[in-house]
Amino acid sequence: MLLAAPAEEYMSPRQLAFFRQRLRDEEQTLLSAVKETAGHLQEAETSADWSDRASTEEEHTLELRVRDRERKLLQKIREALRRIDDGSYGWCEETGEPIGIARLLARSTASLCLEAQERREQNKRRFGG
Repeated sequence: MLLAAPAEEYMSPRQLAFFRQRLRDEEQTLLSAVKETAGHLQEAETSADWSDRASTEEEHTLELRVRDRERKLLQKIREALRRIDDGSYGWCEETGEPIGIARLLARSTASLCLEAQERREQNKRRFGG
């Protein structure tokens, strides 16, 4: 339905409401996962066996990496919600062009159109940033 909308309806109140709800749902899912991870880390018991302890520490390290990714995604979701509030959601931060419904459906936190994102990634590879 969103993809079939005419170009003049781009980022209409109905579309913005759809993406706001989608972002809020993603935010709630992430917050639940963060609570679960934090609870799991607090419940862990220390073992006397060195190999068990090493395995547990490795699991904790992986969980902390996942939690860090979740934290970063949560920040991007909140930034996207702010862009909805200020009216800039759906528009490329670099070019001012529409990001596109298809791209926003695939990555609702996108702040760059596909061309700008590709340029940024090429520059990153080229200059090692």
